[in-house]
Amino acid sequence: MDSLGKADLLIIDELGFVPLHRSGAELLFNVVAQAYECQSLIITSNLKFGEWNSVLGDNRLTAALIDRLVQHAHILAFDGQSRRLSQALSGLKNANGLDERDEERT
Repeated sequence: MDSLGKADLLIIDELGFVPLHRSGAELLFNVVAQAYECQSLIITSNLKFGEWNSVLGDNRLTAALIDRLVQHAHILAFDGQSRRLSQALSGLKNANGLDERDEERT
């Protein structure tokens, strides 16, 4: 925790990719609580806030964590298809001999 407290920026990528055990959720809360109003945090997730309980497993802990995060947050929400999925599908179309003009005709 001491070394994390010395960082100017903490990045938590893909929150929610795998559910956390109780001890992991509590540790994450402690990291966020320690950073609260002292450090910058970037958190990426494919989940809406309402779904975070499925990752953290505790309603009160989830609410307290989100409360600390959003107070001074700049929230960027993106809708639509995943960039990775779009690139993969584009690669499939190109591999099948289709280009963008063919795609427009179909």
